[in-house]
Amino acid sequence: MQHHAENAVPMEACGLIAGKGGLVQAVLSVTNITQDPKTFLMEPRQQLKAFEWIESRGMELVGIYHSHPAGPETLSPTDVGEAAYPVVQVILSREGDQWQTRGFWIETGQVFEVRIKVAH
Repeated sequence: MQHHAENAVPMEACGLIAGKGGLVQAVLSVTNITQDPKTFLMEPRQQLKAFEWIESRGMELVGIYHSHPAGPETLSPTDVGEAAYPVVQVILSREGDQWQTRGFWIETGQVFEVRIKVAH
């Protein structure tokens, strides 16, 4: 995810996180088709293919990620309003040369930070 985020700067990177039981087994990058560095919209065909790939391997969607290369390190009001799946929303934000990764759960419009463990 961090590699994808770094390569997308100044635009936001985005993608899907697949796994089982809350454990990540695959990260699928999807092209951001916006030309706005503060928003993202997944390319529909790639997103559909990613969902099909996840399902064909007996996995489930456990998260959606996107980057905020210029901040903030939390979900924006747009992120909260446009969240369409009940999964962890992962935000990668950059501070200097370092990327931070944080997870959030949205429930009835409220945002709760969740602990995530990132392994390289």
